[in-house]
Amino acid sequence: MKAGAEYLQVQGMSADDLVRSHAPLVRRIAYHLMARLPASVDIGDLMQAGMIGLLEASRNYSPGKAASFETFAGIRIRGAMLDELRKTDWTPRSVHRKVRELTEVMRQIENETGADADSAQVMKRMGIDAEEYHAILADSASSRLLSLSGPEGEDSGAMEIADSSLRGPSQELEDHGMRSALVEAIDGLPEREKLVMSLYYDEELNLKEIGEVLGVSESRICQIHGQALTRLRARMTGWRQAS
Repeated sequence: MKAGAEYLQVQGMSADDLVRSHAPLVRRIAYHLMARLPASVDIGDLMQAGMIGLLEASRNYSPGKAASFETFAGIRIRGAMLDELRKTDWTPRSVHRKVRELTEVMRQIENETGADADSAQVMKRMGIDAEEYHAILADSASSRLLSLSGPEGEDSGAMEIADSSLRGPSQELEDHGMRSALVEAIDGLPEREKLVMSLYYDEELNLKEIGEVLGVSESRICQIHGQALTRLRARMTGWRQAS
């Protein structure tokens, strides 16, 4: 839809109309998140949180904003769902510890070699086998949704985009620098990891669909996705320390 046409349509719609017409967006985002969450997470809870996010978006959206309503609402919906997950953190502390250890080892290796850390190097330094390594990667992909640059103990996802109207100039400047660093980090990923990230976050394919596209199993895609997230977190940690 062209921006002008959407402006006229949104301008004439009430908040209730916007919520009703965009309710399917909540379902789509919820199921996209569920693809990387354990079965213990209730899809109903996610959708309920998402509907609250959609309602808030409908009340706060101005047609004069640069983003379309669907983009604006999608950010609020996803943010509300992530907030709900953070409130009920189902991840054991041992998982967080192992993911942090893997991230730090990967960061150290890449700083020392100036090249992408491969799985064999990481496993050797951590003293673990392939089974445990892949289990940690799976945890990395699910335990902290896109928490690529936040301080330890926080889930401030670098890939989440907040409403700029609620942020001060200093926060905007920091976010701009973080986004630029993240784009550079993603661009520097090994090609296969970069492709999986693109299919997952840009094309919004789930892990099974990406596996079908690339001709590998869903579990293998999960491993690649987890490794990409871990590598990005390691590189963004370096950015945080340097900034």
